[in-house]
Amino acid sequence: MSKKRLFAIGGLAAVVATTLAAGVGSAHSNRAAAGYKVFLIPKLIGVPVFTQNGLGAKAAAKKLGDTVTYNGPTSADATAQVTFIDTAVQQGANAIIISADDPNAVAPALKRAAAKGVKVVSYDADTARDARSIFVSPPVAKDIGAFQVEWIGSQIGYKGQIAILSAAPTAANQNTWIKFMKQTLKQPKYKGLKLVKVAYGNDDDTKSAQQTQALLQGYPNLKGIISPTTVGVAAAARVLSQKRQCGKVALTGLGLPSQMRKYIKAGCAKKVGLWDEFKFGYMAEYVAHNLLTGKLTGKAGESITVPTMGKRTVGANQTIILSKPLVFTKANVDKFHF
Repeated sequence: MSKKRLFAIGGLAAVVATTLAAGVGSAHSNRAAAGYKVFLIPKLIGVPVFTQNGLGAKAAAKKLGDTVTYNGPTSADATAQVTFIDTAVQQGANAIIISADDPNAVAPALKRAAAKGVKVVSYDADTARDARSIFVSPPVAKDIGAFQVEWIGSQIGYKGQIAILSAAPTAANQNTWIKFMKQTLKQPKYKGLKLVKVAYGNDDDTKSAQQTQALLQGYPNLKGIISPTTVGVAAAARVLSQKRQCGKVALTGLGLPSQMRKYIKAGCAKKVGLWDEFKFGYMAEYVAHNLLTGKLTGKAGESITVPTMGKRTVGANQTIILSKPLVFTKANVDKFHF
């Protein structure tokens, strides 16, 4: 083969190689420009607290150049969540953010997603640990449980029957808080409080209201209700108001200030706590984005800085804590608008 032909072939190869490299570079550039596709799957849609999570995640995504798709079941159903996980993967998700209705039921689907390169972030209610990279956690669970016992105890003089109105029996966050409530009730300070029932409203307004009515009927000496779920505490407050039981049966729990404002002012729930649910979704999206860029892997000690929220560090069990809980009373509830 002549030198002239060799040079021609070599030149052609160089052109092809350059073109391919440019194409690959362009593809990477286009993907970076388009951002990542993130799917946020709450326990269920149509609930204000999860709506706020979605709005927060979308606001963060706008800053980061990502796209967040917010969707989930219309009722608390882990099996239904699996369908949304599989759909997210089919639609090219780079990351999934999920509040698990049942930590183990959704784990296999999340592991399948991770095997295909999808980053998984749990928030609000954790999954099985080996099914996600990082859990964006509410305030320390022990504190949340203890605070709610104190909030109800201080309203009823630390004496009398109390009940808990929870979400689903499988909800990991609810069960953890209830565990710490029960531990707190064993302290000498709370020996006058008697937990008579743990009821479940499945994060459904109608069922939560029915369960509240059943508690009032089944325990005529009931002095207080703790509801560590925004759906449950709002439904319980409405029932107490309708039954003219405000003041006779105390109520506390975790509730949105926007939903609970009128009940707090009316004395149907003198003290309620929560955290900023908009910021919850906002942080979860920042965590997902940084997992995708490689800034985070889930290793303890890693950290990121989230705008308006400051530095957040990965702790034990691949967990990042959102913040300390907020407490809403008649004196301050008008200051909060979420």
